[in-house]
Amino acid sequence: MTEAVIRNKPGMASVKDMPILQDGPPPGGFAPVRFARRIPSKGPSAMAIFLAAFGAFSYGMYQVGKGNKIRRALKEEKYAARRAILPLLQAEEDERFVKEWKKYLEYEADVMKDVPGWKVGESVYNSGRWMPPATGELRPEITPSRHLHVHDSTDFLQTHLLFNCYFASFTLH
Repeated sequence: MTEAVIRNKPGMASVKDMPILQDGPPPGGFAPVRFARRIPSKGPSAMAIFLAAFGAFSYGMYQVGKGNKIRRALKEEKYAARRAILPLLQAEEDERFVKEWKKYLEYEADVMKDVPGWKVGESVYNSGRWMPPATGELRPEITPSRHLHVHDSTDFLQTHLLFNCYFASFTLH
């Protein structure tokens, strides 16, 4: 469309001759512009979150306490059972020790029969105290399954016993 058609005037007109046409607000005005930051309040409040977290923590600590009581009771039961069976285990160990000690004394007598003045079973140490072996075999070096040649182990034991006698004579007098 041309300007002539719009203004119903033939030819070009000066801008100054044109009527002023200005946009304006609609009758009654525009709706107010919302410029403030309004975030919708979705979800629980800070106090509700705090109380829920505190409640969950309290319940968890209660459960931990209950578990500790149960665990403590089971532990005490286990220790009570161990205390009850301890005398039986000690008696079995004492019996095993006496058998091994007798075997050791017989073996010592056999090995040291040619040594003059040797007293079987007498301590080579001069401390006056007797200490039982901690656990396991009494003398691992004399167990038949540990050596291949009887003469080698006999020589070893005899050397070992004589060595202990020799050095024991220098200590704890």
